[in-house]
Amino acid sequence: MKSSPARPLWQGRALALVGIVLFAFSLRSAVASLSPLFDHIAEDFDVPAAVIGLIGTAPPVCYAIFGLLTPALERRFGLERLAVAAMVVVTLGLIARALAPNPGLLLAGTALVFAAVGTGNILLPPLVKRYFPDRIGLLTTIFSTTMAVATFVPPLVAVPVADSAGWRMSLGLWAVFAVVAMVPWVGLAVRRRNGAGDDDIEAAAPGVLGRMWRLPLAWALMVGFAVSSTLAYTAFAWLPTILVDIAGVTPTVAGVLLSLFAFMGLPASLLVPLLVTRWNATRVLFGVSVVTGLAGVAGLLLAPASAPWLWVALLGLAPLLFPMILVLLGLRTRTHEGSVALSGFVQSVGYAIAALFPFGIGLLHEATDSWTAPLVILAGVIAAAIPAGVVAARRHTVEDDWEHRHGAW
Repeated sequence: MKSSPARPLWQGRALALVGIVLFAFSLRSAVASLSPLFDHIAEDFDVPAAVIGLIGTAPPVCYAIFGLLTPALERRFGLERLAVAAMVVVTLGLIARALAPNPGLLLAGTALVFAAVGTGNILLPPLVKRYFPDRIGLLTTIFSTTMAVATFVPPLVAVPVADSAGWRMSLGLWAVFAVVAMVPWVGLAVRRRNGAGDDDIEAAAPGVLGRMWRLPLAWALMVGFAVSSTLAYTAFAWLPTILVDIAGVTPTVAGVLLSLFAFMGLPASLLVPLLVTRWNATRVLFGVSVVTGLAGVAGLLLAPASAPWLWVALLGLAPLLFPMILVLLGLRTRTHEGSVALSGFVQSVGYAIAALFPFGIGLLHEATDSWTAPLVILAGVIAAAIPAGVVAARRHTVEDDWEHRHGAW
């Protein structure tokens, strides 16, 4: 794999740096700003449990569907114009749900937001690879940390803003950030159209996404991404209930412990991309993820009440696979088309798998009236990262993989 020579971070690409940060912030703030406000919304109209359930299920489903569609959209419009379009759709969705007069339109506006976020998720790694091929680790750290912060901030301010200005203002204010995030990408799209970069030359060929299904490296990265996403979505859906039922904590303490689970992703997003790019720590980090995840599950199975904070903290380290896979999407490709296709395959299939588990875990618990079988299933999910890590840790690209197996890329 050839490494691009490093150049000053701001040199000729300040607009791209600002654009990536604003883009990443808008993707997560748009998602995280709704759930704390259901009580306030219920004062204006009833939000049935079924609608809340659909809103909870919608993110990974939309991410999967639009992850598969994004490579084709990118071939048609190019990275920069598609980034602008994603922010336009996010803005429209945020405004639509802020003005929603009933639960149906609230759900429709939210689905619109998630559809655009699904596209945006796929675009971020190729955007980093295009503008910062020499700083993939640093930029992945920046945007993944920005996403982590943008997940924490909206729930903290949503209720105070709703109390003072109403829930519609609380939901709608995030549209301002999406509008601001468009500006750099409009400038870059114009510059690219008028300059030397040709999206028509670099756009992914139609068959590249299909090649990913035949490459062990792509499957290994997808499994790692699916493990991380499954743990995260299952924890946010069920961890508080599990802790109340088997660890004997109060609902308030369970909520704090869920925040601890989420917080463990912040240091991971800061450190993991740099550890991968500077010290090739992929194999070690896969090992840390598996060991801590299995230790956390074992603690919940064998001695849940003895140290629930420790078990939750250990379990919260396992999703460090998320920022690691994001940086590997850039490092395990040589070409622009490979980066877009790999990102689309890994995230769309990974999210599709993750979408099944919160629902399935709930059904299994209901059928067994116990959390033992669901926790054993989660242990099996974590263990799936072991063979994936063996393959993903090898320093080769999907283009190398294809050429070795099938001939010219």
